[in-house]
Amino acid sequence: MTTQHVHVQGLEKSYKELRVLRGVDLDVARGSIFALLGANGAGKTTLVNILSTLLKPDAGTATVAGFDVATQAAEVRASISLTGQFAAVDEILTGRENLILVARLRRVKDPGTIADALLARFHLVDAATRRVATYSGGERRRLDIAMSLIGNPPVIFLDEPTTGLDPQGRIEVWTSVKELASQGTTVLLTTQYLDEAEHLADRIAILHQGRIIADGTLAELKQLLPPATVEYVEKQPTLEDVFLAIVGDNGNDGDAPPETPASAPTRKDQR
Repeated sequence: MTTQHVHVQGLEKSYKELRVLRGVDLDVARGSIFALLGANGAGKTTLVNILSTLLKPDAGTATVAGFDVATQAAEVRASISLTGQFAAVDEILTGRENLILVARLRRVKDPGTIADALLARFHLVDAATRRVATYSGGERRRLDIAMSLIGNPPVIFLDEPTTGLDPQGRIEVWTSVKELASQGTTVLLTTQYLDEAEHLADRIAILHQGRIIADGTLAELKQLLPPATVEYVEKQPTLEDVFLAIVGDNGNDGDAPPETPASAPTRKDQR
Protein backbone atom coordinates (compact mmCIF):
# COMPACT_ATOMS: atom_id res chain seq x y z
CA MET A 1 0.00 0.00 0.00
CA THR A 2 1.47 3.34 -1.04
CA THR A 3 2.13 5.96 1.61
CA GLN A 4 1.18 8.72 -0.83
CA HIS A 5 -2.53 9.48 -1.06
CA VAL A 6 -2.07 12.22 -3.68
CA HIS A 7 0.69 12.17 -6.29
CA VAL A 8 1.10 14.95 -8.87
CA GLN A 9 3.79 15.12 -11.54
CA GLY A 10 4.35 17.73 -14.24
CA LEU A 11 0.79 19.05 -14.10
CA GLU A 12 0.01 21.88 -16.54
CA LYS A 13 -3.13 23.89 -17.26
CA SER A 14 -3.77 26.94 -19.41
CA TYR A 15 -6.79 29.08 -20.24
CA LYS A 16 -6.15 30.35 -23.78
CA GLU A 17 -2.97 32.43 -23.43
CA LEU A 18 -2.89 32.33 -19.62
CA ARG A 19 -0.68 29.56 -18.20
CA VAL A 20 -2.07 28.80 -14.75
CA LEU A 21 -0.11 25.65 -13.85
CA ARG A 22 3.39 25.26 -15.25
CA GLY A 23 4.58 21.81 -14.25
CA VAL A 24 3.41 21.16 -10.68
CA ASP A 25 4.91 18.28 -8.68
CA LEU A 26 3.75 17.33 -5.18
CA ASP A 27 3.02 14.38 -2.92
CA VAL A 28 0.58 14.21 -0.01
CA ALA A 29 1.18 11.49 2.56
CA ARG A 30 -1.67 9.29 3.78
CA GLY A 31 -3.34 10.66 6.93
CA SER A 32 -1.53 14.01 6.83
CA ILE A 33 -2.54 17.66 6.49
CA PHE A 34 -0.92 19.23 3.44
CA ALA A 35 -1.24 22.99 2.96
CA LEU A 36 -0.96 24.54 -0.49
CA LEU A 37 -0.04 28.14 0.19
CA GLY A 38 -0.30 30.89 -2.41
CA ALA A 39 -1.71 34.31 -3.25
CA ASN A 40 -4.94 34.85 -5.16
CA GLY A 41 -4.46 33.72 -8.75
CA ALA A 42 -1.55 31.41 -7.97
CA GLY A 43 -3.43 28.39 -9.32
CA LYS A 44 -4.52 26.72 -6.07
CA THR A 45 -8.19 26.25 -6.98
CA THR A 46 -7.29 25.09 -10.49
CA LEU A 47 -5.07 22.38 -9.03
CA VAL A 48 -7.78 21.24 -6.61
CA ASN A 49 -10.35 21.16 -9.43
CA ILE A 50 -8.05 18.93 -11.47
CA LEU A 51 -7.47 16.59 -8.53
CA SER A 52 -11.24 16.36 -7.95
CA THR A 53 -11.84 15.64 -11.70
CA LEU A 54 -13.72 18.90 -12.33
CA LEU A 55 -11.04 20.00 -14.82
CA LYS A 56 -8.78 18.09 -17.17
CA PRO A 57 -5.05 18.90 -17.19
CA ASP A 58 -3.29 19.86 -20.40
CA ALA A 59 -0.23 17.80 -19.46
CA GLY A 60 1.18 15.77 -16.59
CA THR A 61 -0.34 13.09 -14.37
CA ALA A 62 -2.12 12.95 -11.03
CA THR A 63 -3.41 10.13 -8.86
CA VAL A 64 -5.69 10.35 -5.82
CA ALA A 65 -6.08 7.36 -3.49
CA GLY A 66 -4.28 5.33 -6.15
CA PHE A 67 -6.63 6.28 -8.99
CA ASP A 68 -5.70 8.31 -12.06
CA VAL A 69 -7.72 11.54 -12.31
CA ALA A 70 -7.84 11.33 -16.11
CA THR A 71 -8.67 7.66 -16.70
CA GLN A 72 -10.37 6.66 -13.42
CA ALA A 73 -12.48 9.73 -12.65
CA ALA A 74 -15.39 7.75 -11.15
CA GLU A 75 -13.10 5.97 -8.71
CA VAL A 76 -11.46 9.26 -7.73
CA ARG A 77 -14.84 10.87 -7.04
CA ALA A 78 -15.85 7.93 -4.85
CA SER A 79 -12.67 8.40 -2.80
CA ILE A 80 -12.79 12.14 -2.16
CA SER A 81 -14.85 14.99 -0.86
CA LEU A 82 -14.46 18.61 -1.92
CA THR A 83 -15.38 21.61 0.20
CA GLY A 84 -15.22 24.84 -1.77
CA GLN A 85 -14.60 28.41 -0.69
CA PHE A 86 -18.27 28.98 0.18
CA ALA A 87 -20.33 26.72 2.44
CA ALA A 88 -22.72 24.61 0.35
CA VAL A 89 -25.51 24.32 2.91
CA ASP A 90 -29.29 24.77 2.67
CA GLU A 91 -30.24 27.71 4.88
CA ILE A 92 -33.92 26.74 5.05
CA LEU A 93 -33.15 23.35 6.61
CA THR A 94 -31.76 22.70 10.07
CA GLY A 95 -28.23 21.43 10.52
CA ARG A 96 -29.46 17.89 11.16
CA GLU A 97 -31.77 18.01 8.14
CA ASN A 98 -28.84 19.07 5.92
CA LEU A 99 -26.82 16.07 7.06
CA ILE A 100 -29.71 13.63 6.62
CA LEU A 101 -30.39 14.98 3.12
CA VAL A 102 -26.80 14.38 2.00
CA ALA A 103 -26.74 10.93 3.63
CA ARG A 104 -29.86 9.94 1.72
CA LEU A 105 -28.46 11.30 -1.54
CA ARG A 106 -25.34 9.19 -0.98
CA ARG A 107 -27.51 6.19 -0.06
CA VAL A 108 -25.88 5.74 3.33
CA LYS A 109 -27.64 3.38 5.72
CA ASP A 110 -29.30 4.87 8.82
CA PRO A 111 -28.87 8.57 7.88
CA GLY A 112 -30.25 9.78 11.22
CA THR A 113 -27.57 7.97 13.20
CA ILE A 114 -24.87 9.25 10.83
CA ALA A 115 -26.17 12.81 11.21
CA ASP A 116 -26.21 12.63 15.00
CA ALA A 117 -22.66 11.26 15.11
CA LEU A 118 -21.35 14.05 12.89
CA LEU A 119 -23.19 16.73 14.89
CA ALA A 120 -21.45 15.46 18.02
CA ARG A 121 -18.08 15.15 16.28
CA PHE A 122 -18.20 18.75 15.06
CA HIS A 123 -19.68 20.20 18.27
CA LEU A 124 -22.98 21.17 16.63
CA VAL A 125 -25.43 19.29 18.84
CA ASP A 126 -26.81 22.49 20.40
CA ALA A 127 -27.37 23.93 16.90
CA ALA A 128 -28.77 20.74 15.35
CA THR A 129 -32.45 21.82 15.30
CA ARG A 130 -31.84 25.44 14.31
CA ARG A 131 -32.23 26.62 10.73
CA VAL A 132 -28.83 27.09 9.12
CA ALA A 133 -29.80 30.69 8.29
CA THR A 134 -29.20 31.43 11.99
CA TYR A 135 -25.73 29.84 12.09
CA SER A 136 -22.52 31.78 12.55
CA GLY A 137 -19.83 31.58 9.85
CA GLY A 138 -17.84 29.06 11.85
CA GLU A 139 -20.90 26.87 12.44
CA ARG A 140 -21.77 26.91 8.73
CA ARG A 141 -18.26 25.92 7.76
CA ARG A 142 -18.12 23.13 10.34
CA LEU A 143 -21.48 21.83 9.08
CA ASP A 144 -20.19 22.03 5.50
CA ILE A 145 -17.14 19.95 6.41
CA ALA A 146 -19.31 17.48 8.33
CA MET A 147 -21.53 17.05 5.27
CA SER A 148 -18.49 16.35 3.13
CA LEU A 149 -17.48 13.45 5.38
CA ILE A 150 -20.65 11.43 4.90
CA GLY A 151 -19.58 8.15 3.34
CA ASN A 152 -16.12 8.33 4.97
CA PRO A 153 -14.02 9.51 2.01
CA PRO A 154 -10.31 8.83 2.62
CA VAL A 155 -9.24 12.13 1.02
CA ILE A 156 -10.78 15.56 1.53
CA PHE A 157 -9.94 18.77 -0.33
CA LEU A 158 -10.60 22.04 1.49
CA ASP A 159 -10.32 25.08 -0.77
CA GLU A 160 -9.60 28.12 1.45
CA PRO A 161 -11.82 26.80 4.25
CA THR A 162 -11.61 29.89 6.50
CA THR A 163 -12.01 32.69 3.95
CA GLY A 164 -14.37 35.33 5.34
CA LEU A 165 -14.54 33.87 8.85
CA ASP A 166 -13.94 35.86 12.02
CA PRO A 167 -11.04 34.81 14.31
CA GLN A 168 -13.20 32.55 16.47
CA GLY A 169 -14.69 30.87 13.40
CA ARG A 170 -11.22 30.20 12.02
CA ILE A 171 -10.15 28.55 15.27
CA GLU A 172 -13.26 26.35 15.20
CA VAL A 173 -12.46 25.19 11.67
CA TRP A 174 -8.81 24.59 12.54
CA THR A 175 -9.88 22.32 15.39
CA SER A 176 -12.17 20.37 13.06
CA VAL A 177 -9.43 19.92 10.44
CA LYS A 178 -6.99 18.62 13.05
CA GLU A 179 -9.60 16.12 14.25
CA LEU A 180 -10.04 14.87 10.67
CA ALA A 181 -6.35 14.06 10.31
CA SER A 182 -6.17 12.50 13.79
CA GLN A 183 -8.81 9.98 12.67
CA GLY A 184 -6.92 9.04 9.49
CA THR A 185 -8.37 11.35 6.84
CA THR A 186 -5.91 12.80 4.35
CA VAL A 187 -6.46 16.56 4.06
CA LEU A 188 -5.20 18.83 1.29
CA LEU A 189 -6.15 22.42 1.99
CA THR A 190 -5.44 25.58 0.07
CA THR A 191 -4.93 28.87 1.87
CA GLN A 192 -3.49 32.33 1.46
CA TYR A 193 -3.04 32.71 5.22
CA LEU A 194 0.49 31.99 6.42
CA ASP A 195 -0.61 31.44 10.02
CA GLU A 196 -3.17 28.86 8.88
CA ALA A 197 -0.57 26.80 7.06
CA GLU A 198 1.83 27.14 9.99
CA HIS A 199 -0.82 26.12 12.52
CA LEU A 200 -2.29 23.13 10.68
CA ALA A 201 0.02 21.54 8.17
CA ASP A 202 2.39 18.62 8.49
CA ARG A 203 3.85 19.75 5.17
CA ILE A 204 3.58 23.01 3.22
CA ALA A 205 4.04 23.76 -0.47
CA ILE A 206 4.20 27.30 -1.83
CA LEU A 207 2.57 27.73 -5.24
CA HIS A 208 3.72 30.86 -7.07
CA GLN A 209 3.01 31.78 -10.68
CA GLY A 210 1.93 28.24 -11.48
CA ARG A 211 4.94 26.47 -9.97
CA ILE A 212 5.82 24.91 -6.61
CA ILE A 213 8.74 27.03 -5.45
CA ALA A 214 9.13 25.43 -2.00
CA ASP A 215 7.91 22.21 -0.41
CA GLY A 216 8.68 20.83 3.03
CA THR A 217 7.88 20.80 6.71
CA LEU A 218 7.74 24.12 8.54
CA ALA A 219 11.16 23.41 10.03
CA GLU A 220 12.60 22.63 6.60
CA LEU A 221 11.17 25.81 5.10
CA LYS A 222 12.59 27.90 7.95
CA GLN A 223 16.05 26.57 7.11
CA LEU A 224 15.79 28.32 3.73
CA LEU A 225 16.11 31.66 5.53
CA PRO A 226 19.48 33.15 6.48
CA PRO A 227 20.39 32.93 10.18
CA ALA A 228 18.71 35.67 12.18
CA THR A 229 20.64 38.23 14.17
CA VAL A 230 19.92 37.61 17.83
CA GLU A 231 18.84 40.70 19.70
CA TYR A 232 16.94 41.18 22.95
CA VAL A 233 13.44 42.45 22.26
CA GLU A 234 10.80 42.51 24.96
CA LYS A 235 7.87 40.34 23.83
CA GLN A 236 4.61 42.17 23.28
CA PRO A 237 1.23 40.40 23.17
CA THR A 238 -0.05 39.53 19.72
CA LEU A 239 -3.56 40.28 18.52
CA GLU A 240 -4.36 36.59 18.97
CA ASP A 241 -3.18 36.77 22.62
CA VAL A 242 -5.47 39.73 23.23
CA PHE A 243 -8.45 38.09 21.48
CA LEU A 244 -8.20 34.79 23.36
CA ALA A 245 -7.64 36.57 26.68
CA ILE A 246 -10.85 38.54 26.18
CA VAL A 247 -13.19 35.86 24.82
CA GLY A 248 -11.63 32.77 26.37
CA ASP A 249 -10.69 29.57 24.55
CA ASN A 250 -14.28 28.55 23.84
CA GLY A 251 -15.61 32.01 22.92
CA ASN A 252 -18.61 31.88 25.30
CA ASP A 253 -20.60 35.10 25.39
CA GLY A 254 -21.23 35.10 29.14
CA ASP A 255 -22.00 38.21 31.17
CA ALA A 256 -19.07 37.70 33.52
CA PRO A 257 -15.75 39.21 32.38
CA PRO A 258 -13.06 36.66 31.53
CA GLU A 259 -10.41 35.91 34.08
CA THR A 260 -7.00 37.29 33.23
CA PRO A 261 -4.77 34.39 32.16
CA ALA A 262 -1.65 33.85 34.23
CA SER A 263 0.46 34.52 31.17
CA ALA A 264 -1.29 37.77 30.27
CA PRO A 265 1.02 40.79 30.54
CA THR A 266 0.28 43.37 33.21
CA ARG A 267 0.61 47.10 32.73
CA LYS A 268 3.92 46.94 34.58
CA ASP A 269 5.22 44.20 32.23
CA GLN A 270 4.58 46.33 29.19
CA ARG A 271 6.58 49.31 30.36
